[in-house]
Amino acid sequence: MSDNNGRFEARLQQLAEKILADYEGGRVIDRLEMFTQPDRQVITDLIDKLLRLVYPGYYRDYIYRIYNPRNNLSALIDDVAFHLNRQIGIALRGNGHCPEEHISRTAEDLTAAFLEQLPEIRGYVETDLQAAYNGDPAASSRAEIIIAYPGLYAITVNRLAHALFKLNVPLIPRIMTEIAHSKTGIDIHPGAQIGHYFFIDHGTGIVVGETTVIGDNVKLYQGVTLGALSTRGGQKLHGVRRHPTIEDNCTIYAGASILGGDTVIGHDSVIGSNAFITHPIPPNTRVSIRNQELVYKNGQGYVLQADVPGDADNWCYEI
Repeated sequence: MSDNNGRFEARLQQLAEKILADYEGGRVIDRLEMFTQPDRQVITDLIDKLLRLVYPGYYRDYIYRIYNPRNNLSALIDDVAFHLNRQIGIALRGNGHCPEEHISRTAEDLTAAFLEQLPEIRGYVETDLQAAYNGDPAASSRAEIIIAYPGLYAITVNRLAHALFKLNVPLIPRIMTEIAHSKTGIDIHPGAQIGHYFFIDHGTGIVVGETTVIGDNVKLYQGVTLGALSTRGGQKLHGVRRHPTIEDNCTIYAGASILGGDTVIGHDSVIGSNAFITHPIPPNTRVSIRNQELVYKNGQGYVLQADVPGDADNWCYEI
């Protein structure tokens, strides 16, 4: 071994000792115990299996040949129950709010209560699929929407996560929606309450906050934010209503921001692109940005185009 290698190894040993010593600070990030929090990879796998239960003819396990779909789905339900039960138990133990002697029974009860809701969740998802098909002229079939549309994927995962959230399952619902967020660019908190026939078109950049309430037949386009007016209060705002309510039959176009817990968008309203709203909007209202100024540059300098050609009432609605 050369002197250089010996010096490098000695330096690495010193660095390792320094880094290991840093773990002795007693901070949250210093925890060394393994398997004290739910496993993100296991939950990712659970999402895939749950999607196979929600859409049995569209999400398949191609590793196995299936001769009897009902038997396969029955085995899949058992598999989901086993792994979800274990992850809920880990989450309860890590959360620290459930006595150790009750964790096993509580995890089993929560797993069963969640699985009992699958038919109801599938009922909601069927309406979401119908809304997407009715609302998007680019959709050639419902199968295309199920297989390819990020909006329906994000909504479906959110509906599954919301069921766990309502059961007060720690951490797992948020992991699920953040997995969907990372795949689709659509960030819906599992606490958001969403009605039937919910349609997300395109979807990238959508944010829906925890205390948002969305009615039936609501349509969102890309870049919409349903957020809090201010989060400067930090944890003091935990549990406080801070996100808007969107009533039935509303459409919110690309880039619109609707903020605040007291902000209610009345039923049958249309919010145009890039609108910034922090106060209630009455029912049957159209909100748009008019007289956009466009500046064109050519060889002789700048030419100001003051008005948008065409129907100024509708320009911001076109996608």
